[in-house]
Amino acid sequence: MNHPRNNTARGRGSREQGRRWSGWARLLGLSLSLSLARPACEKMAEAGGGGGGGAGFLEQLKSCVVWSWTYLWSLWFFLMLFLVYVLRVPLKINDNLSTVSMFLNTLTPKFYVALTGTSSLISGLILIFEWWYFRKYGTSFIEQVSVSHLRPLLGGVDNSSPNNSNTSNGDSDANRQSVSECKVWRNPLNLFRGAEYNRYTWVTGREPLTYYDMNLSAQDHQTFFTCDTDHLRPADAIMQKAWRERNPQARISAAHEALELNECATAYILLAEEEATTIVEAEKLFKQALKAGEGCYRRSQQLQHHGAQYEAQHRRDTNVLVYIKRRLAMCTRKLGRTREAVKMMRDLMKEFPLLSMFNIHENLLEALLELQAYADVQAVLAKYDDISLPKSATICYTAALLKARAVSDKFSPEAASRRGLSTAEMNAVEAIHRAVEFNPHVPKYLLEMKSLILPPEHILKRGDSEAIAYAFFHLQHWKRVEGALNLLHSFRMIPYPLEKGHLFYPYPICTETADRELLPSFHEVSVYPKKELPFFILFTAGLCSFTAMLALLTHQFPELMGVFAKAFLSTLFAPLNFVMEKVESILPSSLWHQLTRI
Repeated sequence: MNHPRNNTARGRGSREQGRRWSGWARLLGLSLSLSLARPACEKMAEAGGGGGGGAGFLEQLKSCVVWSWTYLWSLWFFLMLFLVYVLRVPLKINDNLSTVSMFLNTLTPKFYVALTGTSSLISGLILIFEWWYFRKYGTSFIEQVSVSHLRPLLGGVDNSSPNNSNTSNGDSDANRQSVSECKVWRNPLNLFRGAEYNRYTWVTGREPLTYYDMNLSAQDHQTFFTCDTDHLRPADAIMQKAWRERNPQARISAAHEALELNECATAYILLAEEEATTIVEAEKLFKQALKAGEGCYRRSQQLQHHGAQYEAQHRRDTNVLVYIKRRLAMCTRKLGRTREAVKMMRDLMKEFPLLSMFNIHENLLEALLELQAYADVQAVLAKYDDISLPKSATICYTAALLKARAVSDKFSPEAASRRGLSTAEMNAVEAIHRAVEFNPHVPKYLLEMKSLILPPEHILKRGDSEAIAYAFFHLQHWKRVEGALNLLHSFRMIPYPLEKGHLFYPYPICTETADRELLPSFHEVSVYPKKELPFFILFTAGLCSFTAMLALLTHQFPELMGVFAKAFLSTLFAPLNFVMEKVESILPSSLWHQLTRI
């Protein structure tokens, strides 16, 4: 079965082969270390006496001790038990045990109630802290401290050591891919701050955008709308400072100040984005920006080959013009003139075919779906759903929608289970399989199992932010196709497990952290895969419950619990007493007498 594959999956075969060789290398290294561990102590003496330096001798000594504690811990444990038993008479262990037992017999049941109650309280506090730490950071505090601090002291392998880095070359590609998968992208369908985001704030009192998201937008504006020659033009110099302002009112005031000096396209952009309270006002301002931007673009186009500064200015003017035309097309789409918006987007893509960073084709796909021009949608997908281009939820789920549209009106899971899937149904299932694997968060919003919020200005590919941005605009298109959501609901659990990767790289583990910074605090971030509770949370929960139950039973039935405690301790120490009796019967009494006199 031939599946379309992501461009990131081109080296999957070589990467998995490297992992297999890396796994065999680890096994080989482990077997060699076990076989060479025994003569390590013998070579230590030769290294120390052969004039090898004190440093080499200390390293050999350290490695020998580490090996002994790693593989011979059981021998050390039994040896310590044997020494304690031999020295029980000089150390007066029996007398001390008798004293302790007498002291415990004199204790009242209230002491045991207090002891078990205190244990329950302490374990409960540890449980609360562990749960809070897990909810905030996604890991167990005790486990993290054990791995980070205690494991190196006990002879654990340091992940940053050169030897370990050499053996982990097979996983380096996956790590680099995980970093690239967690790159934050500009949302091609982002809303207008003044006309949409601010209106939401006025109605609900909530901020739909995070500081991190707005800071990324400020960086984008400085990259797209400024250049090194702005200080030569007073209006552009003012706007260069305006894009760096954190206060929205200061930015708007600076834009008005720039317009008093000159017809500045970037000043109109800022006012259309942040000051206009309706889409109609934003469209008027963008039309004024288009007039000013086209003039700057024509002038810089004639001078772009006269030097590096002119080339940088022309690149800035090109970005400004493309941004204005794209936002104008989005205003037209929001005002209901969808066919006009489609024409504007097509003309823009023909005029600037190399500027793919704005992802205008995703705006075009959404507008074509609104017109129900599915043949045109398929033509756009044929151009942009390519192995050499980065994927998105819009690409994958739109392709799945078109495949599902062909079979969804007559599809029945019961009938399909009896007669099997037809070719068209198999194609639809594979397309949904591919889409769900790319972003497993989207079905929750399309099936309305999770509430939607306003999409952020930046999204994380394969993350919850991208799922929100896609479902916010495309949910209506899925509802329009009869039976499409039912088909998606039937196969919402496939493929499993996605984190292993099939058509794409394994699902990155960094999406939760980035999504929490992009999405507002009142939204519950969707996490995939679901994290299992750490062992220490389960352990402390069981310990807290068990000690609380003991405290309650001891308080209610003190005598009965005392009988149970004595029976439990006698049963616990019965095997040890049996072993000690056998040892005393086998070894001669004279040997024990001589050992006890040491």
